[in-house]
Amino acid sequence: MSDRMRRVNSIVHEVIADEVEILKDPRLSMVTITEVVTAPNLRNAVVYFSTIDPAEGEAAREALQAAAPRLRRALGRQVRMKYTPALEFEVDAAVVGGERIDAILRRIAGEEE
Repeated sequence: MSDRMRRVNSIVHEVIADEVEILKDPRLSMVTITEVVTAPNLRNAVVYFSTIDPAEGEAAREALQAAAPRLRRALGRQVRMKYTPALEFEVDAAVVGGERIDAILRRIAGEEE
């Protein structure tokens, strides 16, 4: 990935994360934006997020999708880009996998005691 795309992803990540904090939707109260991957043509961006409770992932995705027009407008206002990317939201699989491994390790530690 080029330095330019890293900077674009970082800026988009910052704007989206700040805007999600402002949203009043209770389904987004414990959502963290973990990463943004913008397409090289700047027309699409995948926004990865995590939640404290993995069971809330689908509800959070729906809330983010409903807020996508607002998030996209904020991005267009705050960042000068050739195109304002369409936003797609995905649960961050790395975070889910890490939580699963953590739960397994806690269970093993509990069995040893």
